[in-house]
Amino acid sequence: MKDVGLKPDTQRSAYARGELRAPADCIRRVAERNTEKGDPQESARLAGIMVAKRTDTILPLAHSLPIHAADVHFETLETRIAIEAEVHTIGPTGVEMEALTAVSVAALTLYDMLKPYAEPEELTIGDTHLVDKRGGKSDHARQLSAPMPATVLMVSNPIYNGDKADTAGQLVVDDLTDAGLAPIDYRLLPDDAGQITDAVRDAVDNGSGLVATVGGTGIGPKDQTIEAVKPLLTTPMPGLMEAARAFGQRRSPSAAISRGVAGLINDTLVVTLPGSRGGANESVAALRASLVHTLETRRRFRADAGHNTQAY
Repeated sequence: MKDVGLKPDTQRSAYARGELRAPADCIRRVAERNTEKGDPQESARLAGIMVAKRTDTILPLAHSLPIHAADVHFETLETRIAIEAEVHTIGPTGVEMEALTAVSVAALTLYDMLKPYAEPEELTIGDTHLVDKRGGKSDHARQLSAPMPATVLMVSNPIYNGDKADTAGQLVVDDLTDAGLAPIDYRLLPDDAGQITDAVRDAVDNGSGLVATVGGTGIGPKDQTIEAVKPLLTTPMPGLMEAARAFGQRRSPSAAISRGVAGLINDTLVVTLPGSRGGANESVAALRASLVHTLETRRRFRADAGHNTQAY
């Protein structure tokens, strides 16, 4: 079963369609909602909705999801009954299988209610397919349309002095590379506010579209990153780190004490990430779509303003 624990919740929907082919008498019974077992449309509709909410108990690798809305619709045509299901959720993964399962079970319910009125070969279920899905990668890009330079500053005395290996900073570099940022200038810095300030300014002056600091966001006496970065921000964006903290708190209560800040320094986006591997990983997972959207928006603004965008 795929681990979706680091995928942020987004609003998602899926639409699926299928059909039941049947003799004209059967189709008329569905249109008139009249069989010996009752209303075939309402029975099939309820069956589809119920199974959409329980798909994870039928498909062994499907995830449990909160289903916020589901419905099944029917259209009676000359030789077939068209069935369409829609399912909506807010979650870390999509509801395609829920919609497809709803259509399939609705079709089976119609089949069951119509089989007294037709020969087996006269009832066929088919053409079940996904019509559309929205949310997640479909609506929220997680990769830049073109490369953009970035800088990652790992801030830690033990790592800077060579006493400890850096795993958090390297993980951030890998995640940002996967998001389309390149080239990435990766540097090690001590817990010194002056050196952090100079490094951030240098990255901005050298045209980095994104500067990510890693470490120094806690409450220890040597944690100086926020004091160094916050005064430099020309456009604070508090929502970014609020989202990262909220995401992290669902996985670790200690995420609440991170003092991370984010915002623009002129045209450069700056984020301050925790120094632990888990905290950095969760923060990038929470922010990735927002970072990509912000960077693409800044790129578009620069192009509209007539700036030279070759470096971006």
